[in-house]
Amino acid sequence: MNMVEILSRLNDETRVLLTLSIILFSGFIMTRMTNTLNMPKVSGYILAGILIGPGCLNFIPIDMIEGMSFVSDLALSFIAFGVGKFFKKEVLMRTGRRIIIITVSEALAAGILVTFSLKYMFHLDWDFALMLGVIATATAPASTMMTINQYKAKGEFVDTLLQIVALDDVVCLLSFSIVSAVVSGKAAGNLSANDILMPVFYNILVIGLGIFCGYFLSRLLVPARSRDNRLILAIAILLGLSGICAAVNISPLLSCMVFGAFYINLTEDKKLFRQINGFTPPVMSVFFIVSGMNLDIKSLSQVGAIGACYFVIRIIGKYMGTYISCLVTKTSKEIRKFMGFALVPQAGVAIGLAFLAQRMLPATSGNLLLTIVLSSSVLYEMVGPVSAKAALFLSGSISGQDPGKVSGGNKAVVR
Repeated sequence: MNMVEILSRLNDETRVLLTLSIILFSGFIMTRMTNTLNMPKVSGYILAGILIGPGCLNFIPIDMIEGMSFVSDLALSFIAFGVGKFFKKEVLMRTGRRIIIITVSEALAAGILVTFSLKYMFHLDWDFALMLGVIATATAPASTMMTINQYKAKGEFVDTLLQIVALDDVVCLLSFSIVSAVVSGKAAGNLSANDILMPVFYNILVIGLGIFCGYFLSRLLVPARSRDNRLILAIAILLGLSGICAAVNISPLLSCMVFGAFYINLTEDKKLFRQINGFTPPVMSVFFIVSGMNLDIKSLSQVGAIGACYFVIRIIGKYMGTYISCLVTKTSKEIRKFMGFALVPQAGVAIGLAFLAQRMLPATSGNLLLTIVLSSSVLYEMVGPVSAKAALFLSGSISGQDPGKVSGGNKAVVR
């Protein structure tokens, strides 16, 4: 009798609790193994999900995996809130226009290059190529920020990098909203201007809601408020925002990012962000492990050349977009030459959007897209920390380090 059969004989409450226990234990055990290989935790979690999922040991029933789809929205809301703290008004006012130009250029260059290259190289459907291209615009800041903190990197390069990785996901989300509206409209057979404008309208509404929540929380968290209640109120608002976004079928990233940005600018309260970071590891662990369980092992043979080209072309697009925009804005030589290498990682946001895209595409195409994004995310999270540290060293942001020894200790902190 296998684990799925054992769980099927139990009541629903027991099944849920034991499933969560298996998921968390498998992530812990796998990361002990991947840590010895200097691999990031994200990769360990995805590998754990693959191992206990339907494609390998089949420990978790399919209906339990499908019932955890809400975890992606929950995890993305925490990710976005944490990114919001980097939108400090004094920093944005100092470098705003230049940062916007660089970010839009590197994000769209990667997306456009991936879309057209894969479309014509492999004769893919436009819907599939557009979805893959728009996901390629996303960058995962976790590995980069971890490396910055670990090596105490400082300077103009670091300030610019932090703003780019924060704004990068805004470009990705807006682009995804438009592309998903086009794809959904075509699937329905009656694409109209309304199909494109409504998701944009909803995103504008939830941005306003995020601004209100930032103000509201700043008023709620008075100095007398206990540490426990501070955490409870912040998470309650994040859950509410995620639920509202799910109701209108849009990602919670944008609203939660604005929420975090307005809160930090109104209060300068970094302690709350540290509290939430201490709360989220189990949520992020479940998110990435469930992502691994959704990886279709049988589709890996079909990914082959498409996945390899996606991996390489996205990196080329990020570097080209950064280099050209830095030339146009007359940014320093160090930023121009090395910033593109610090934008390689891709994980949380891309995986979350891949799940959304999977629902919009036909079953075969959706599963293939998710497999490409998940498998490439493992590679990006292995290469990303190495590439980020090399960029920081070569730009002069880290002193006294050998760029050849870039892998030691770079175990990504999952956001």
